[in-house]
Amino acid sequence: MSKSVSTHELAEFELNHAADYYESREPGLGPTFIRTVQQAVHQLTQYPESAPIVRANVRRKVLTRFPYNIIYTVDSDTIRILAIAPQRRRPLYWRGRK
Repeated sequence: MSKSVSTHELAEFELNHAADYYESREPGLGPTFIRTVQQAVHQLTQYPESAPIVRANVRRKVLTRFPYNIIYTVDSDTIRILAIAPQRRRPLYWRGRK
């Protein structure tokens, strides 16, 4: 059974900001980035505990093709996306998010 997904508003901002950046670099790359994230989130709904724990109950799913991670938590029925985090940004900047 797959879990529902909720997204922190700052993670939504990060997703859109990164997509805008990639689109400005190469037309069509922004939607490709969004699709890559959507596919990864879909995988998480099917296998929520497949990514390694990075801190307490927070997990990190590494994206393919793009240098980003999906930072998330899992509870009994929901996956909470905390950040769409660039791999080069300072680690754990998202710590205060719930």
